[in-house]
Amino acid sequence: MDIFSVISLAGGIAMFLYGMSIMGSGLEKLAGGQMEGVLRRLTSSTLMAVLSGAVLTGLIQSSAATTVIVIGLVNSGIMQLTQAIGVIMGANIGTTITGQILRLGDMEGGGVLLRLLKPTTIAPVVMFIGAILFVFLKAPKKRNIGQILMGFGILFTGMAAMETAVEPLRESPLFLELFSKLQNPLMGILAGALVTVAIQSSSASVGILQALSTTGAVTWGSAIPIILGQNIGTCSTPLIASIGASKGAKRAAVVHLYFNLIGTAVFMAVIYGIKYIVGIPFWEAAMNRGDIADFHTLFNVVTTCCFIPFTKVLAKLATLTIPDAGSEKQNLGMPILDERLFNSPAMAIQQARSAVVTMANNARANYGESVGLLFSHDQEKIAEVNAREQIIDRLEYYISNYLVKASDHELSEADSHNASDLFSFITEFERIGDYSINVVERSGEIFDKEIRFSDSAKNELLVLDSAIREIVDLAVDAFSQNDIKLAARVEPLEETIDTMCEMLHSRHIERLKAGTCAIENGVVFLEILTNLERIADHCSNIAARLIGSESNDTEFDAHELRRRLHDGHVPDYNITLAQYEKKYLPAIEGESA
Repeated sequence: MDIFSVISLAGGIAMFLYGMSIMGSGLEKLAGGQMEGVLRRLTSSTLMAVLSGAVLTGLIQSSAATTVIVIGLVNSGIMQLTQAIGVIMGANIGTTITGQILRLGDMEGGGVLLRLLKPTTIAPVVMFIGAILFVFLKAPKKRNIGQILMGFGILFTGMAAMETAVEPLRESPLFLELFSKLQNPLMGILAGALVTVAIQSSSASVGILQALSTTGAVTWGSAIPIILGQNIGTCSTPLIASIGASKGAKRAAVVHLYFNLIGTAVFMAVIYGIKYIVGIPFWEAAMNRGDIADFHTLFNVVTTCCFIPFTKVLAKLATLTIPDAGSEKQNLGMPILDERLFNSPAMAIQQARSAVVTMANNARANYGESVGLLFSHDQEKIAEVNAREQIIDRLEYYISNYLVKASDHELSEADSHNASDLFSFITEFERIGDYSINVVERSGEIFDKEIRFSDSAKNELLVLDSAIREIVDLAVDAFSQNDIKLAARVEPLEETIDTMCEMLHSRHIERLKAGTCAIENGVVFLEILTNLERIADHCSNIAARLIGSESNDTEFDAHELRRRLHDGHVPDYNITLAQYEKKYLPAIEGESA
C-alpha cells in the first residue's frame, strides 16, 4: 500500500464521515423539533424508551449524539434518569442501522436489476437527485430530503473509495500480521475503542471495519473484540459532554459506559468460554460486511434485552458512582438550558420554548396576585411576586442569549422562524410581568397614602380583573399548548376589555368632575386601569403571533388581522365577541346604575 493509496483511504474516510453527518442532519431537520416531544411521550415505560431511542438514533445515525441529547434533557430536568436509561439502550440498537445499510455492498448477481440496486450503481444516481432537490428547490422539506439523499450517496461513494484504497492490503504481510495480533481479545477491544474515540462514532468505525473486510483479512476472531471495543469507544463523547453537567446528566453518561462495559464482559466470557470448551469452527474464517453488521446488531439487541429488567440496578450503580451531595440544590424556578443540545438545534429550540413556558407561567402567577394586593397589601405575597419578577427578568436574559447562540448553528428554515417567534414571545410575557409589578407597586402607594376607593370603583376593578385573568389564562395556555382555537378567543375578549376600560375611564373622569372622587385617588385608579389594559394588549399580541405562525403566510400582518376581525367580517369572531360582552359588560353597567 503506497502513499497514494493512503491518500485515497483518507479521502474515502472523509467522504464516508461527511456523508453520514449530512444524512443524519437532513433526517433530523426533517423530523423538526418533534424529537423532544417524542422522547418525552414515549419514555413512560422502559420498552417504549428503548424503542424511541432506537428510532431517534436511526434518524441521526449516531448513538453518541443521541446520548448527548439525553444528557442535555436530563441536565435540563426534562427527563429522569430511569427514562434516559431506556433511551440509551435503544440508541445502541439504532446505531447498528448504518452497518446494515452498508451490507448492501455485498449483493451479488449479474442481473440488471441487482446491478442497479448495488450501492456503487445507485449511490451516484441518489446523490444526483439529492443535489437537484437541494440546489434548485425552495421548499424546506424537499431540500431536507435532498440533503438526506446526497448524504446517502456520499456515504457509499466514500465506502467505495475506502474499499479501493485498502485493496492492496490483501497482499500485505504486515497488515495480515496486524490483524492476527488483534485476535488477542484485549488488543482487539483496545484497537476498536481507540479508533471510535478518534472519529467519535461507532457507526463510522464499524463502516471502516466493513471496508477492511473486503481484503479478506478480517476474521471472526479478530473482528469480534474490535466490534465490542467500538461500542465501548462510543461512550467517550457522552462522558466528555457530561463534564460540568448536573449529577443526573453525569449518571446518564456513566450508564452508557456501564451498559457497554458489562455487555462486552459478558459477551467475551460467553464467546471465549465456548471457544475454549467446544471450539468455534468458523473462528479463522473471513467476515464479510453482512457478518460484521449482524454481529454488531446481535451484541446490542441481546445486551439490551438482558438489561431491560435491570434498569433500576443500572440507575443504582450510576448513583453509587456519582453520589448525591447533601448541599446540592436545584433552582426549580430556573430551567437549565443545556448548550449540549446545540448538536441538535431543533431540540435546543424546543428546550428554549419550554423555558418560555416557565416564564409565561410566572407572569401569569404574578398577575393573579396583583389586583388582590391592591386591597390587602400582604408583604409576604408582595415578596413572592418580586421574587418571581426577578426570575422572569433572568429568564428573559437567559433564554435570549441561548437563542442567539443556537442561531449561530445550522438551523432549518422552520427552526429559524420558531427562534424568531420565541424572541417576540419572550418580550410579550416579560411586559405582562412588568405591568403586573406596576399594579403591585400601586398597592404600596395606596397603603402609604391611605387611599380608599369607593365600593363602586373597587367592584369595577374586580370585574375587569376577572376579564384580565381570563385573557391571560387564554394567552398562556394557547402558547403552552400551541392551541390556535384558544388563541382565536383572545382577540374578542381583548376588544371587550377595551370597551370595559373606556367605560371605566369615562365613568371615573365623571366622578372626578363631580368631586365625588379625590384627584389623588383618581390618578392611581387610572394608572391601574392603563396597566390592566396594556396586559390585555400583550395577550392580544401573543395570540396574533400564534395564529400567524400557523398560517404559514410569510406576509402575515397581525394589524390587518385585527382590522378584519374588528370590522365584523368574521362570523366566529362576532359570536365569541357577543358571548364575552354578555358575560362582562352587564356587570360593569350594573355598577353605573
